[in-house]
Amino acid sequence: MTSQNTVIPTAGFTYSPDSGLAIEARNVNKIYDAGGRAHHALKSIDVEVPIGCIFGLLGPNGAGKSTFINIMAGTVVKTSGSISIWETDIDANPRQSRANIGIVPQELNIDAFFTPRETLDMMAGLFGVPKAERHTDEILEMVGLTEQADFYSRRLSGGMRRRLLVGKAMVHRPPILVLDEPTAGVDVALRQRLWDSIKSLNQAGVTVVLTTHYLEEAEALCDRIAIINKGEIIAAKTKADLLASAGQKTLHLSLKTAPPLPLPDSLGTLGAQWRDGRLSISFDPATSNAVDILHKVRLAGFEVSDISTAEPDLEDVFLSLTK
Repeated sequence: MTSQNTVIPTAGFTYSPDSGLAIEARNVNKIYDAGGRAHHALKSIDVEVPIGCIFGLLGPNGAGKSTFINIMAGTVVKTSGSISIWETDIDANPRQSRANIGIVPQELNIDAFFTPRETLDMMAGLFGVPKAERHTDEILEMVGLTEQADFYSRRLSGGMRRRLLVGKAMVHRPPILVLDEPTAGVDVALRQRLWDSIKSLNQAGVTVVLTTHYLEEAEALCDRIAIINKGEIIAAKTKADLLASAGQKTLHLSLKTAPPLPLPDSLGTLGAQWRDGRLSISFDPATSNAVDILHKVRLAGFEVSDISTAEPDLEDVFLSLTK
């Protein structure tokens, strides 16, 4: 989606927070009145987003992801707690905190009778960007809409409209871009192009926060991940640490001779299972290793002809944590 020669209009900020954090949320709560009953949408949320990373807020529908994003955007008022965006407290200086962030919502909120060029110019004006400092053409090229710049937005495809939303969020050159379910409902090809664009923005210096319930999206893009469920953060780690916490690996062994069924006790004690013509043995790398397992299989009288291993993925972690 982004040309290799495109100069992406990145954050126009000349300083970085001393804390090293682009976003810092402490003990954030949001309680709604649901027909006379309190609905605790966010429960003592703590989130730290380091500068320069792609941060994933992962959770099922209704977990509280969009509520948190909307609090940062200023469209929802939190019940308690504090949030700083690029070292600016959203309560102490709401105008500046909103200028520090660009938000791409789930909804395609674009005026059908404006062209992409007019849309970006109008949005830049709303943010107080002088005409001489606007980067409309560069943004249009960044999101792949140069050829459609002067078409009415109603003529754009759904994918083009979603890319225009990314452009709208970047008109004031914020250091942080937040994407709320950016690929919800789009086809596989467009999803990959959006992923490429997100990576390009991040490489150009933009800190990216995305909410998603697509596990493969978080695994493909994110450096750090927080998993939220029923309004609570249940894990917040680097992607590597999160995957490592899943623990179990699986060793798949092809044997020269199929074992008798049921499996002999010598294999049963390893937790082995015969599936799809292979011997599968799951183990915890912290307490065991593949070499010891292979040795025990050979001692049991079986010759191995091929070996493969399966690492845990984000889906395994997510299902384990969210039950």
